[in-house]
Order: sequence, then structure tokens, then C-alpha cells
Amino acid sequence: MSLKRAERLLPVVQMAEREEQDAARALARSQEQLRQGEVKLGELQRYRHDYQQQWLQQGSQGVSGQWLMNYQRFLSQLEVAIGQQQRSIDWLRENQQRARDLWQQKHVRLEGLRKLVQRYRDEARQAEDRREQRLLDELAQRLNQRDTP
Repeated sequence: MSLKRAERLLPVVQMAEREEQDAARALARSQEQLRQGEVKLGELQRYRHDYQQQWLQQGSQGVSGQWLMNYQRFLSQLEVAIGQQQRSIDWLRENQQRARDLWQQKHVRLEGLRKLVQRYRDEARQAEDRREQRLLDELAQRLNQRDTP
């Protein structure tokens, strides 16, 4: 009886496995997107640093008012880009956490279903063992009854 219950659950387990695998792939994608976003932020920050170093070098030699205005305008645009990228990373981190939470839920569900199937199989095996033992006991009893006068 329990073995049939276990077999009936196999399609549910397979569906749960697919859902868990899909969630794992989504988690991997979100991790990669976050990694790429962090790389881009790092590049923007390095570019800002390099641009500021250029200002220090150029500024020590004297600069025109036009150069200074262009520098400030570009630096301002760079700061905006860095801020936007930081907000993007914050969103990507939240997205990654949601993907991780979903994967964990799917994983826990899958493991629970696997344990349930295993329990049903164990129960079926134990029931079969008990049935075989009863048959052996009955056979031994019959043989014993035939041998005694």
C-alpha cells in the first residue's frame, strides 16, 4: 500500500525538482547580474578617481575657466552615473535575496517530498518484511505440526 503511495508521489517530486532547478538557475542569473553590476560600479569609481587625479595634475599647471567648467560638469555626470549604478546594485541585491529565498523554499519542499516518499517506501518494505515473517512463521508452525505425532 505505501509503495503505491510513494509511486503516486513521484510526478509531484519530479515537478518539485524542476521548480527547484528553475529557482536555482534564477538565483545563479541574479548572482551574475549582481556581480556584473558591482564590476561596473568599480569601473565607474576607478574612472572618477583617475579623472580626479587628472584634475590634480592639470590643476597644478593652471587651467582655464572653460576647462574647469567642463571638468565640473563631467564630474557631476559621473557622480550621477555612480549613484544610479549604486541604486541598481541595491535593487540587484534585493532581487538576489528574493531569488535565494525562493530557491530555499523550493529546496525545502523538494527535500520534504523526498523524505515522504522514502518514508512510504520504508513503510512498504517493513510491511512486506512483516508479511514474509508471518508466512515463514505459519510455514514453520505447519511443518512443526506435521512433525509432531
